[in-house]
Amino acid sequence: MSKINPNPLKNIEDWEDDLLQRYPEKTSEKTKEAFRDYENSDRAAGVREFYKLNHQYQSYDFVVEKEKEFLQFNKREMSLWDAVEFLNTLVDDSDPDIELDQLQHLLQTSENIRADGHPDWFVLTGFLHDVGKVLCLFGEPQWAVVGDTFPVGCQYSDKIVHHEYFQLNPDYTNEQYQTPLGVYTQNCGLENVKMSWGHDEYLYQIVKDYLPEEALYMIRYHSFYAQHREGAYDHLLNAHDQKMFAWVNKFNPYDLYSKAPVPPDSKALRPYYEDLVAKYLPATLHF
Repeated sequence: MSKINPNPLKNIEDWEDDLLQRYPEKTSEKTKEAFRDYENSDRAAGVREFYKLNHQYQSYDFVVEKEKEFLQFNKREMSLWDAVEFLNTLVDDSDPDIELDQLQHLLQTSENIRADGHPDWFVLTGFLHDVGKVLCLFGEPQWAVVGDTFPVGCQYSDKIVHHEYFQLNPDYTNEQYQTPLGVYTQNCGLENVKMSWGHDEYLYQIVKDYLPEEALYMIRYHSFYAQHREGAYDHLLNAHDQKMFAWVNKFNPYDLYSKAPVPPDSKALRPYYEDLVAKYLPATLHF
């Protein structure tokens, strides 16, 4: 475990470099540029096939149908820890960096956040940010659960990973959807924008009544790389979104650069996280 940093950085633009300096052993000496390498990774071929399916089928109508199906929250009632334990069986097909199961990734993320002395709700966010991947438990294919997210109903940015596969999407030939604004208006705010369906939006909808807004932005948009890395959709964000995205940017280095092949001791850590979950969330949640 790294030493606790008593003075977390204030300038989020410095976070990524700082994390790599303080956790070199956790990234197997990978440079920042080596992460999210979709061409040279050992997993590149499988990841490419994943995004082909994702971009082909994640249409506006598909998102609408999935929201109708899953936002009734009538699939299962279970504790957060039960959901996390299910994730122990899942390896993310969209991740080019590492093949660890999801529980280990969640603990790596949250433990690095905790080591830096952040508020406990921030630690909890790191621990549960991918729990929406329980969608796979209900028979959903991974291309409808994981991977980078993007707005539907407007033009696809060329900053989206493997954007070339959008040519297979039925929305690609819909003129209404293929302008920068599409069905939206200038700076309408992300609350009014439909994102590709997946674990981010699903978990946000489940926990939105329990966590601070900063945490909810991290959960809802942590996979929206075309925006928080590239700023490709500034024309859809309003002023409040721009302010809150500072938290998404602060969270991202922990999510990305904490990935390491050495798993944390989940048994030893469980009591701490059980208490933390109980502080903010009810005993069971509706999925």
